[in-house]
Amino acid sequence: MRTQSLTNPISIIKTASLCRFCGHTLQHSVVDLGMSPLCQKHIKPSEKNDMERFYPLHAYICDQCWLMQLEEFATPDEIFAEDYAYFSSYSDSWLDHARGYTDQMIDRFAYSAKHQVMEIASNDGYLLQWFMKKGIPVLGIEPASNVAEVARNNGIRTESVFFGLATSVELKKKYGQADLLLGNNVLAHVPDINDFVGGMKRLLKGQGVITMEFPHLQKLIEENQFDTIYHEHFSYLSFSAVNRIFDHHGLTLFDVEELSTHGGSLRIYARHNDDQTQPVSARAHDLLERERELGMETVAYYKNFEEQVKETKRKLLHFLIEKKREGKTIVGYGAPGKGNTLLNYCGIRSDFIDYTVDRSPHKQGNYLPGSHIPIYSPEKIRETKPDYVLILPWNLKTEIKNQMSYIEDWGGKFVVPIPEVQIV
Repeated sequence: MRTQSLTNPISIIKTASLCRFCGHTLQHSVVDLGMSPLCQKHIKPSEKNDMERFYPLHAYICDQCWLMQLEEFATPDEIFAEDYAYFSSYSDSWLDHARGYTDQMIDRFAYSAKHQVMEIASNDGYLLQWFMKKGIPVLGIEPASNVAEVARNNGIRTESVFFGLATSVELKKKYGQADLLLGNNVLAHVPDINDFVGGMKRLLKGQGVITMEFPHLQKLIEENQFDTIYHEHFSYLSFSAVNRIFDHHGLTLFDVEELSTHGGSLRIYARHNDDQTQPVSARAHDLLERERELGMETVAYYKNFEEQVKETKRKLLHFLIEKKREGKTIVGYGAPGKGNTLLNYCGIRSDFIDYTVDRSPHKQGNYLPGSHIPIYSPEKIRETKPDYVLILPWNLKTEIKNQMSYIEDWGGKFVVPIPEVQIV
């Protein structure tokens, strides 16, 4: 079964910028990061001299529903191609997070072999494996066919489809409905958020539970996490905006957790409006009130963000220029989406960073999009002994520093760029 969320696989250029939730005209810019390539389109050696496609990377805030978003220029078919390069299982801390989530859901909701867990954007099975090991039936829903194949090879039942209303009808007929329907870092990735949330409502059992995790917009703005803005992320989500979207589709957010993952994320819990078995928690009420008090539903809250981003660019370039003039060697660690936003916005190429490394063999041997910085195995750092290692996935800095602590043997130092450049 293979469906597409959009009928036209060619890039879309909109003549009018309309909010993807409420349809209101977008008039308020939050930050313009210039032109950028798709962040997971790593360049193969045979493609190094080919023309790359760049798209505007410009975030707006809707002054009616307060959803922050990008215009849609690239379709899901372009972004999640058959050679999609992101595999969740290469981060040890993310695997630990998934295992902990599994235990928490089983403890809280008493899931067992008589229940069914479905995950949207299940990737390589990094999370569903823990439910499966406890004898709980699972279904993965993953649009990237190469990633879905890895999950199937590991014994995890997986459908390679784009999720939405039409897909939910087919999945419901084939597999029934979900007792637990979850998605980690996917809600921001869908261009038609109404179609997506509507599909979740259809696929959820009468007393089922939805959990979704996504980076919190408050953290993005207040902690200068502009590099999390890239074309895969169509939306940037506050609790208030998500609450409004889910309520529109007959779903109630009854609880929320604030997590440290990805620089500060939310885990929301949703149920059908007419299911009264899960009362709305004080945490949900409190977070809605906090966002209102912060002014997150006012244009003023976002007005200084772009200048803050520009100053971060200046400070990072100043650091790199200074160290290169001192004769220091600088390399990167990681090839994440956020790293490509940072490098392309700041104009950083191999004149500043010799290379980067990544644990994923799917990225090694290729080049970063736009900057064309080569990607190697982490062992390259041990061989070349650089003076500085710039951690591009700064949200994993503790894990990376522990893995690469040996750079201290030759006096090497780690650097993170966000919220501003600093040696850690």
